[in-house]
Amino acid sequence: MDRVTCEPVTIIVIPPAKLFKAFVLNANNLIRKVAPHAIQKTEILDGDGGPGTIKKITFVEIWFLRFSILAKAGSCSHCKYVKYRMDKVDDANFKYGYSLVEGDALGEVLEKISSETTFVQCPDGGCILKRTSKYFIKGDHEIKNIRKKQVNSGKEKVLFAVEAYLPVHV
Repeated sequence: MDRVTCEPVTIIVIPPAKLFKAFVLNANNLIRKVAPHAIQKTEILDGDGGPGTIKKITFVEIWFLRFSILAKAGSCSHCKYVKYRMDKVDDANFKYGYSLVEGDALGEVLEKISSETTFVQCPDGGCILKRTSKYFIKGDHEIKNIRKKQVNSGKEKVLFAVEAYLPVHV
């Protein structure tokens, strides 16, 4: 099994504590509200939200096709959901990690995707999200950089929707 690492950085104007609470601790309630065009439903299948919790996100199919790792000219016609396991939730230091362990996005190419995110305080009151994502590749398959950028672009769009929503509603 080969591994590819991606380390995008995102700057958000919301302070780390508020963004962490919304985006990580209250994600099941908030994400569907801010991204109904992308997320059909979120569910906790097992656990209490902490490490070991298994969650399922069911996507609106059109959105998921656009940002799927496997969205190559019709090769992913039924991408609808992902299941992931919360690996780490550190609300004192604003860090969390998860592993995508099941779903159409993994297809024949990926065994799993593991990500860890840290919310770092900015001097201006906002925060920097530092993410490390590791793509665990099956066999001798390759993942093109454009596909990783599309997945990270989808995550950022949801983050920016949360950023726009929080000052008005919370």
